[in-house]
Amino acid sequence: MPAKVLMFQGTGSDVGKSTLVAGLCRIAKRRGICVAPFKPQNMSNNAAACQDGGEIGRAQALQARAAGLELHVDFNPVLLKPQSDCTAQIVVHGKVLDTISAADYMNKQRQHLMQAVIDSFSRLSEQYDLILVEGAGSTAETNLRERDIANMGFAQRVQAPVCLIGDIDRGGVIASIVGTKTVIDESDAALIKSFVINRFRGDPRLFDDGVIDIEQMTDWPCRGVVPWLPSALKLPQEDAVVLEQHSASSETPGRLVRIAVPMFSRIANFDDMDPLRLEPNVELGFVRPGTPIPSNVDAIILPGTKSTIGDLAFLKEQGWHHDIIAFARQGGHVTGVCGGYQLLGQQIHDPDGIDGPPGSVAGLGLLNIDTTMQSEKRTQQVHGICTRSNARVSGYEIHVGSCTGEDTQSPMIMLDGKPDGAINRTGNVEGTYLHGLFSSDEFRAAWLNRLKGHVAGQLNYELTVERELDILADGLEAALDVDALFNDAAEAQIR
Repeated sequence: MPAKVLMFQGTGSDVGKSTLVAGLCRIAKRRGICVAPFKPQNMSNNAAACQDGGEIGRAQALQARAAGLELHVDFNPVLLKPQSDCTAQIVVHGKVLDTISAADYMNKQRQHLMQAVIDSFSRLSEQYDLILVEGAGSTAETNLRERDIANMGFAQRVQAPVCLIGDIDRGGVIASIVGTKTVIDESDAALIKSFVINRFRGDPRLFDDGVIDIEQMTDWPCRGVVPWLPSALKLPQEDAVVLEQHSASSETPGRLVRIAVPMFSRIANFDDMDPLRLEPNVELGFVRPGTPIPSNVDAIILPGTKSTIGDLAFLKEQGWHHDIIAFARQGGHVTGVCGGYQLLGQQIHDPDGIDGPPGSVAGLGLLNIDTTMQSEKRTQQVHGICTRSNARVSGYEIHVGSCTGEDTQSPMIMLDGKPDGAINRTGNVEGTYLHGLFSSDEFRAAWLNRLKGHVAGQLNYELTVERELDILADGLEAALDVDALFNDAAEAQIR
């Protein structure tokens, strides 16, 4: 018997689709339902490594965790990773297919990928009882409908009932929901079975009349008004828009350690910083473009990037290279992760044009290493030990390129018995390819205490994520008619 399916689409981007699906996956799991998440097409530079070496979006990784599942490429069969303003890397079933222009993807490639989406969905349908599907962007993007594989194009192929999500916090939620029905095709509107209002601040009963208005104008029932749930912001995020909420513009009283993270134009896997953000004695701020990196911080972390050479140019345009170099020369602690590690070196060589036009560029010169870009991407889950503290670490690698040079003889991490990363001679600049290292409590505590003694708290990050998923699920149980939502799900009918 094919699985039942229920799809969640939005009136726009960042209306809370990912979080709601994660919470409902946890609710279904607690009810004993064999549930799996699914997102046909995702666009994000935040990716997670699966056990088989493939990669999927971080949102689907969180949803899989909420459902109690190991990560699998079928949960997100098509992943687009923007590499520049005009190009993106296409990852299909966890592996890089190509890097093409946005125009070529929109006009030629996208519809051809529907079969990959259906193949993954068919496999999941044979293994699970319920599949909760997350759409992408807005349902009302009528200019994209003809070749759509992410929203109604997919819903029509499998006859998935849809719940439409509107975000009241951004305003205009009545118009956005009613307007969606107005502009989409009648056959697509017929698949929408209900709607949900998300992120309501205050007493939800104050919006009762608004709910009635929407129901009368759309003939869709409301399945609930979800309040602003703080737990959602404590969970790993995929959309870089959340970084604006954690800027480095002001000091937080009582925080003992300040850490600055420059907000690259192609920032990737920024959820690496989440465990530090949750530490009680740490103030972690993302530095917005156009503003200097504060000098009165205890550490600067250079995060991952989808385009190392592109973000090196971006970094220099902001003048951040002067801030970082001056900070390091004064003994300040600088840590680079993945692309941020590559930026710290002497030279970045790209002979085959993997990261842009072929050639070489000078890095920040803070580590005595050179990076050479390579066509083969390294994607895997790994475990290791920090060479300084002997603390255990776990995480994943997703990168192209390899580093050589004198400072690699002093590796930062030993991953599965092999050296990774580098530390400079004075010990204040270091880098690694390991994503997720700050999720390891033992390592994070040692790293923080090296910045400033005895500042690490007692945070158990993995337990915190599990607790926040349960709190999120509790909040959704209280706000939504979950029984009605799950009853809206229907058996998939692949066409």
